[in-house]
Amino acid sequence: MKNMLTIISNALCRITGRNVGAQTVSEGTRAVVSRSFADFTSQATFDIKKCDVHRLEEGPPLKAELTREQGLRYYRIMQTVRRMELKADQLYKQKIIRGFCHLYDGQEACAVGIEAAINPSDHLITAYRAHGYTYTRGIAVKEILAELTGRRGGVAKGKGGSMHMYAPHFYGGNGIVGAQVPLGAGIALACQYQGNNQVCVALYGDGAANQGQLFESFNMAALWKLPCIFTCENNQYGMGTSVERASASTDYYKRGDFIPGIRVDGMDVLCVREAFKFAAEHCRSGKGPIVMELKTYRYHGHSMSDPGVSYRTREEIQEVRSKSDPITMLKERMLSNNMASVEEFKEIDIAIRKEVEEAAQYATSDPEPPLEELCNHIFSNDSPLEVRGTNPWARLKSVS
Repeated sequence: MKNMLTIISNALCRITGRNVGAQTVSEGTRAVVSRSFADFTSQATFDIKKCDVHRLEEGPPLKAELTREQGLRYYRIMQTVRRMELKADQLYKQKIIRGFCHLYDGQEACAVGIEAAINPSDHLITAYRAHGYTYTRGIAVKEILAELTGRRGGVAKGKGGSMHMYAPHFYGGNGIVGAQVPLGAGIALACQYQGNNQVCVALYGDGAANQGQLFESFNMAALWKLPCIFTCENNQYGMGTSVERASASTDYYKRGDFIPGIRVDGMDVLCVREAFKFAAEHCRSGKGPIVMELKTYRYHGHSMSDPGVSYRTREEIQEVRSKSDPITMLKERMLSNNMASVEEFKEIDIAIRKEVEEAAQYATSDPEPPLEELCNHIFSNDSPLEVRGTNPWARLKSVS
């Protein structure tokens, strides 16, 4: 019987050109065909949603090419961010994470699409919903979760928390609403001054879009033609207030007035990628800043203290999940074009779950920073100095 199964297995290999699992030679088991890389489509072209444009003769392309390698990488990153945020939700509810905590699940296509379009040497600054960008900028999951739990191994040594995480060419994580936008314009000014052909992506939410400091930054950036991509992540709600109730005009991509703008489907990673390639080229060519609006959606409330269902219905959230989820959209595209298999996605999911679980173990077992490190890194590359504590007799030392 074993010999017969081996013969059948070898015959299937010759007929189909595929590898048949050697584990299928025992009696009573059925032959399972495992596919080789040669079976998959290596590249495909997809239609993407047309972007709305402001003060531009033409916008980003209506088609996007995707290689199998790119698709799997985008899926892995988006799924990792999703699992990491769900784990943060769990740790918060267990009261292991305390304080402010703003989760990014639902908006993953924005971060991954932007990163796919710009260079690692380009710059990025965002508001307090920063976990996703911290990961895409190169920080490990365990360092992010350890920062959330206030541990020594966190990305900011346990002293920054949810809103203050940093990485090379990533300037946070900023807790003051809208304050990161003029900082982003300043980073773009530094890029222009140094002549390094780099751009800065300055992100803000729809809730910050009505702030005066944004328009001051727009004006200065336009006057000096700064290479800044001002980006509004419009997730439909500023805290608990819908955009329609907060803004007289919800065309955030037109808010620059004299600055060109583009409105993008922020739930489609390919649409975001192509739009930001266009925007980055616009800035690098010396045409000045551009305003981007990414129409997206957050599944959680504004923060962990917000249940997220007092100002919107559960049915609304479920409808977005079922019709527009960025991870599902990419996965279905790849499956329908024979670019990957269901089993392959399952293997990726299992590996990500394992990574996140191990990161959570690290984040709950790593020690908290000792008191003597409280005042360290106040200044960069400076000699040690004394810092007064809560009273004149409490003295601490700051080491950079």
